[in-house]
Amino acid sequence: MSVKVRFAPSPTGKLHVGNVRTALVNWMFAKGQGGKFVLRIDDTDLARSTPEFEQGIEDDLTWLGLLWDERHNQSKRFDRYEEAAARLKASGRLYPCYDTSEELDRRRKVQLSRGLPPIYDRAALELTEAEKAAYEAEGRRPHWRFRLDGRRVAWEDLARGHAEVDTASMSDPVLIREDGLFLYTLPSVVDDLDMAITHVIRGEDHVTNTGAQIEIFEALISEGWGGPVPEFAHMPLLVGADGQALSKRLGSLSVSEMRDQGYEPIAITSHLGRIGTSDPLEVGESVEALGASFAFAKMGRSPARYDTADLDRLNAQALHVMDYKTAQPRLAALDADLGEAFWNGVRGNLQKFADVVEMAAIVRGPVAPVIEDPAFAAAALAALPETIDETLWPVWTAAVKEATGAKGKALFMPLRMMITGQAHGPDMATLAPMIGRERIVKRLKGETA
Repeated sequence: MSVKVRFAPSPTGKLHVGNVRTALVNWMFAKGQGGKFVLRIDDTDLARSTPEFEQGIEDDLTWLGLLWDERHNQSKRFDRYEEAAARLKASGRLYPCYDTSEELDRRRKVQLSRGLPPIYDRAALELTEAEKAAYEAEGRRPHWRFRLDGRRVAWEDLARGHAEVDTASMSDPVLIREDGLFLYTLPSVVDDLDMAITHVIRGEDHVTNTGAQIEIFEALISEGWGGPVPEFAHMPLLVGADGQALSKRLGSLSVSEMRDQGYEPIAITSHLGRIGTSDPLEVGESVEALGASFAFAKMGRSPARYDTADLDRLNAQALHVMDYKTAQPRLAALDADLGEAFWNGVRGNLQKFADVVEMAAIVRGPVAPVIEDPAFAAAALAALPETIDETLWPVWTAAVKEATGAKGKALFMPLRMMITGQAHGPDMATLAPMIGRERIVKRLKGETA
């Protein structure tokens, strides 16, 4: 069987870490199996969906490297949903309900007071045609519920193992609202069948919904509507570093915000693709390599801990191994392209790519030197070689050591502070020759250069 999965975001907001993880796991599973990844825009809510958010979803997925093999808009498929609804109505599986929200709430409270589960009592199934007509005359419009079988629905979950849901403990789900708007479930099932989706991969908060959805799949298949029922995988949800629910600040963190904050795509995909699995939390060579190594068998049952400290570490790791050819266009865009030797010398100190601007400024100046001991600075200036090449730093520091008696941190730290104005940074053996003798001389004299 050729694997085919889908990611179906609503264009009513930006992609955030939770739904990016869903998209990523779908993509990795499909690509690891040589299958297809479908982007299906869930824009059935025409009032809230916007072209800007839709474009943002495409831009974010493209930036992350999660390219799709097919793309669909549900707003262009209403005729298929209407046809499916008509079949389910004709078979008696989809039935009209005229209950108001106040009436439903009142009945739920009565059920709870009697110790009964607050599920829909199917009162609408007892309505006569005359009663329905009377409601219509009042101006009421029905919402439509799918009549569940009320049985144990079982499946083998790729992430959780054997799973069962008793649909007798559930209310018949509403598939169509009073205003005629299709809710998520029916379009999703219709599309999964029409598009031959083989696996539905999502968060474990959808486990209960799956029982009802499998019944809808089976009802449509029995009407000759494609098949078979897809397989399912329900992933553990994300939690914060402390094991508690993901904070609103982090849970709503969008891909575009992460991009603006300087995170690398491979750091984000490596983080979200490997947390909660047995794989080491290290940056991947590529998103394709992440897909090739993915397996649900590696996924634990405990919630996956989302820790920004891990993301920061992976981001730095990605930069530390980035080659100059990859970095060069971005360096040029930041006016920080000082050549391959510069990049190789500073990349190990970067946390975010934009940090390289500060590194370039150390080389080109102006830098305000920090001189705590003018006598030491004078001795360093006197010992500075006339010839500046790759041997500058070891030759010069040896001469300064001999002239002053300073060694270790007492030798290297003052020199770094005088030349760069900073206590920490890239290897001085790399930077010093690039700074050049003229600037070094001026900085040792206390001049900003």
